[in-house]
Amino acid sequence: MKLSRIAAVGTVAASAVLILSAPAFAHVSVSPEGEAAKGGYATVNFKVPNEMDDASTNKLEVSFPTDHPLASVMTQPIPGWSVKVTKSKLDKPLEIHGEKIDEAVTKVTWTADGKGIQPGTFQKFPVSMGQLPEDADQLVFKAVQTYDNKDVVRWIEPQQKGQEEPEHPAPALTLTAASEGHGAAGDTASDDKHAKTESASSDSSDSSDTTARVLGIAGIVVGAAGVAFGVLATRRRVTG
Repeated sequence: MKLSRIAAVGTVAASAVLILSAPAFAHVSVSPEGEAAKGGYATVNFKVPNEMDDASTNKLEVSFPTDHPLASVMTQPIPGWSVKVTKSKLDKPLEIHGEKIDEAVTKVTWTADGKGIQPGTFQKFPVSMGQLPEDADQLVFKAVQTYDNKDVVRWIEPQQKGQEEPEHPAPALTLTAASEGHGAAGDTASDDKHAKTESASSDSSDSSDTTARVLGIAGIVVGAAGVAFGVLATRRRVTG
């Protein structure tokens, strides 16, 4: 009995050692701040971990999808990094808010001005983008990570449905269904609700003012009647 327990404990300990000694494979990924709804705009973060022990990441190139081009792409300044946004002409112009757009962002490149992403750390690269497509469930970006020792890792392999994750998966942004009342319609509904609230508050205020006036007039009338009653009473006493 004791031997079996010892063997079990030994097996668990050995498994733990194997798990702890296994390398942690991290990859470049993309995730939204909040949600990335179809047909809307979103702010996303490209998260880049440094996987090497003796080199730092000093460059990141992200290629944007050409099958679902994005006309609006804005980057956020990051201390220690410079950024370059590359646009290309579209074979088929996009129509956004009634305007035709004939070019879209095809690549964003960040280059470190200083130490870059050092071993054991990661960096987030925020991007605001839109208008997100309404006919897709995800957007796939291809990323190329360059180290200061000249090593290059290409995160460009798409995830195939029903298959294991590839060795160097491309960052994929999952798009959610547009919620009812989201966007311009939601803003209009909010404005209407705000207007109704203000109207109700105004009506309540008017009603309160009217009530106050009525009570004030009634008080004056009662006061005048009291004074008149007092004068009459005094006269009766004097006459009597």
